[in-house]
Amino acid sequence: MDLNTTWFLLVGVLIVGYAVLDGFDLGVGSLYYLLAKTDEEKSMLLNSIGPVWDGNEVWLLTGGGALFAAFPLVYATVFSGFYLAMMLVLLGLIFRAVSLEYRRKIERPDLAKVFDGLFFAGSLIPALLFGVAVGNVVRGLPLDTALNYSGTFFQLLNPYALVLGLVGLMGFLLQGATYTMLKTDGVVFERAKKLSRKIWLAFVALYILATVYSLYAAPHLFANYQQQFVLYVIPLATWGAMLSTPVLIKGGKILGSLIASSASLAGIILILAAGLYPKLVPAEDPQLSLTIYNASSSPLTLKVMLIIALTGVPIVLLYTTYVYRVFRGKVNVESETY
Repeated sequence: MDLNTTWFLLVGVLIVGYAVLDGFDLGVGSLYYLLAKTDEEKSMLLNSIGPVWDGNEVWLLTGGGALFAAFPLVYATVFSGFYLAMMLVLLGLIFRAVSLEYRRKIERPDLAKVFDGLFFAGSLIPALLFGVAVGNVVRGLPLDTALNYSGTFFQLLNPYALVLGLVGLMGFLLQGATYTMLKTDGVVFERAKKLSRKIWLAFVALYILATVYSLYAAPHLFANYQQQFVLYVIPLATWGAMLSTPVLIKGGKILGSLIASSASLAGIILILAAGLYPKLVPAEDPQLSLTIYNASSSPLTLKVMLIIALTGVPIVLLYTTYVYRVFRGKVNVESETY
């Protein structure tokens, strides 16, 4: 395995890590008004993600840094082309962060409602737009000869990208529902359990639609699977995780259902990554596509940064594990809590 492929896998691991960990944060926020009706219930949801949300976002920063270090041309092309969309995502994440930190410190009901709205919008917008961005990338971008994005913001909102955006959103919502069941009890638990069934059905239906749509809109995603049948292990495992989620919920195995729903979302990302390899950003003109070879840093940079990454990522893993261990169990709404 060469350094370029190693970095392709490492960036993929970091993206999966972010989707899995911050996915349930975004899901809880997007379901905020459906799960919580009173101030006490809202505090319960905020407490469930309060101690961990900022650590989860470290994975996004690490993934972005790894992409910049290993494949700077991809970073420049994608982030410049998606500039307005990424600013909306960034604003959403800022709104969510501010709301999480200040919502419980506000005593005025009118301001509390404002922070509630910001928390909801700051979760829903990124949860949808992350999938839309992925949909545009896997479909193929209009790039000019200088490898700059030549489309417009509204071209990013094409039907195929929106379908993948909805798939990602449903995946986040399912994670949010299962995480809520893990961290709460009582009426909030029952609402999350009831919602999880409907979300799961929408998730599966949209995933099937996206798969069929990909045959028309992104047929290049299937080339690697036709050449390497062993890759079909990934979608089979993904389907296994999807189908097991409602069974685990019904059986009362809530932690297992969260793991299964997270594995479903991770599996979809891996399915797309396996279909793209060695491309990172397909272009409408195949000759202009960015791959792990024509868009990478120098071999020396890849080698040095790999040493740094292999040192830093385990630290992040240990920190993440420690935080979740400390804050395990059901949440409460006492004044001393987050």
